[in-house]
Amino acid sequence: MKSFKIFIILILIVSVASAQKDTSMKGMDMGGMKMDSSRAMMMNSQYSLDLPMNRDGSGTSWVPDESPMYGYMFHGKKWMTMIHGDIFIRYNNQDVFKSGSRGGSKFDAPSMIMLMTQRPVGKNGLFSINTMFSFDPFLVGPGGYPLLFQTGESYKGNKLVDRQHPHDLFAQISPNYTQRIAKDADLSVSIGYPGEPALGPPVFMHRLSGMNDPDAPLTHHYSDATHITFGVATVGFRYKDVKLEGSAFTGREPDEFRYNFDKPRFDSYSFRLSYNPSSAWALQVSNGWLHSPEDLEPLQNVDRFTASAIYTKTLNYDSYIATTLIYGQNHFSDNGKTLPSVLLESSWQMHKTAVYGRYEYVKKDAEELDLAGTYPANPNFTINALTLGINHLLATFGQTNLAGGIQGTVDISPTQVRNLYGTAPVAVEVYLRISPSIMMMGHHKDKMAGMDM
Repeated sequence: MKSFKIFIILILIVSVASAQKDTSMKGMDMGGMKMDSSRAMMMNSQYSLDLPMNRDGSGTSWVPDESPMYGYMFHGKKWMTMIHGDIFIRYNNQDVFKSGSRGGSKFDAPSMIMLMTQRPVGKNGLFSINTMFSFDPFLVGPGGYPLLFQTGESYKGNKLVDRQHPHDLFAQISPNYTQRIAKDADLSVSIGYPGEPALGPPVFMHRLSGMNDPDAPLTHHYSDATHITFGVATVGFRYKDVKLEGSAFTGREPDEFRYNFDKPRFDSYSFRLSYNPSSAWALQVSNGWLHSPEDLEPLQNVDRFTASAIYTKTLNYDSYIATTLIYGQNHFSDNGKTLPSVLLESSWQMHKTAVYGRYEYVKKDAEELDLAGTYPANPNFTINALTLGINHLLATFGQTNLAGGIQGTVDISPTQVRNLYGTAPVAVEVYLRISPSIMMMGHHKDKMAGMDM
């Protein structure tokens, strides 16, 4: 019933957005230059000759066309290559005032780097390769980093609780082929080892609304945790601004050995319907049937439903507002429970300063928090978390930004576990973020002055 209500809400959002005239890109003032929408985007998507690269999210997901891109672009005679990534060098303290016993602190450096390359094949074909790597195994460590109320995956035979697992060194190696089959229509095939199935919104580190936050959301394993899957095959059909996709993939989460390639099983399935009603909106609804996702609970299967809406409004060439709303839920086969989650995150990027925030509502039971021995009846716990942060651009070297930031999180603990966590533990993080600077139409902003628009 909850899934149906969320789906109806998304339909209403689509209706409202579609009814409005899309003037967001036409005649937009780009730092003193006028820009017509028909010539706005100079780089095509990794998955379509007819769509802008700005629409590409993680995996085969979509983000709004108004999403600016951060990266380094290289053009060859046949190949076009883009590199994107970031690293947070930070101090993280998950319970500053020692209100409970489950907090922790750490110096670490979560990171990721993406390499994407593509070339046309004939007049209507497109071949691309997407890769992603993370240095978390080296710079975070195999046990992950402290994050109160976070759950998912395991280490040394124990569940990872109040910690975020590190990402694998090899996070994506995915060749893709797309064939234009008619005007405004194409068919695509994507293989990943590892890769990301058609399930959920773009993963958190690839959403503009969340990329300033070094932490994974507490709702990560309710909506976008399948972004590193060892064995994925996805087929997608697009007509204009609607895309329907289906995937067969390995349901098991990556194991604790973060340098290797896990066994592909192709025992799970998903579908996703995506719709971009205007240049500012990206909507999706998806469902996945995950076979035995957790290593410590091999007999447990999970049905995962997600729905999301992403809004991005460009204010200038380096300024924008990006907001994401995500509903995700897990239905567990062993106990019949359905546990929901809601995430709302937003980022206001100004010329050099970004202000951002994230609110999360999630239900996790005693088993999820590894408290089944304390609570044999396995009750559900409601967790609320609010994060606010700010960062400022300190320097730019070539096309690389160095930003300094600080953020704080307040978790409202469930009454039943306040003896462990305290009533409202406060987390604080201070960081330096190194990342590529913003691009516009495949050109760094320094090159825009000489462009013939």
